[in-house]
Amino acid sequence: MELTVEKRDTKAKAAVLRRKGVLPAVIYGRAQESTPVAIDRKTFEKIFREAGESTVITLNGLDTPKEALIHEVTVHPVSGVPLHADFYIIQKGQTVSVAIPFEFEGVSPAVKDHGAILVKVMHELEIECEPKDLPQSIIVDISTLTNVDDKITVGDLKLPASAKVSAGVDEVVAMASAMQEETEEQASMDISQIGTSVERGKKEEEETPAEAE
Repeated sequence: MELTVEKRDTKAKAAVLRRKGVLPAVIYGRAQESTPVAIDRKTFEKIFREAGESTVITLNGLDTPKEALIHEVTVHPVSGVPLHADFYIIQKGQTVSVAIPFEFEGVSPAVKDHGAILVKVMHELEIECEPKDLPQSIIVDISTLTNVDDKITVGDLKLPASAKVSAGVDEVVAMASAMQEETEEQASMDISQIGTSVERGKKEEEETPAEAE
């Protein structure tokens, strides 16, 4: 995946660039000096939708092509239009740590046939690996949740061979939890407690002498 950038004149106002359909951005890295750049906004939006923050992108238009990750994107709070982007330049042989989102697939028999509730405990996992091995998402197959209380842990996930994770292998990613239903006895008890509380409040109010004006 490739994206064309060009060096940006910092004297040009960002608002003026945006009105022209240009996205102000900056590139930086361990061995890369921070450099302001400009990108066609529509092209960036298309790339960002497809690549997200976990796909290596080749930046063209500078002295040499550079491999980078989209590190951070600032968007307008109302329209959601990108206002600024940061690119992290990757060195050869360097590993990177990126939070990869989960993609839940399949149908859980425990949910479909036994009335369980699918509980997504985690929504992403931070992994460290070589840029070329970075997945765009991590597939979580919930069809393995056959019975109520079945769980999928970090150790059950299929990850790149070079990936290292900080999370424990026993940490729960998703589970089929039993649906808790309130019994009539519990509901009756709750109502009676509310009634008792109201009556107690009225009694205390009646017994408290009115303050002198």
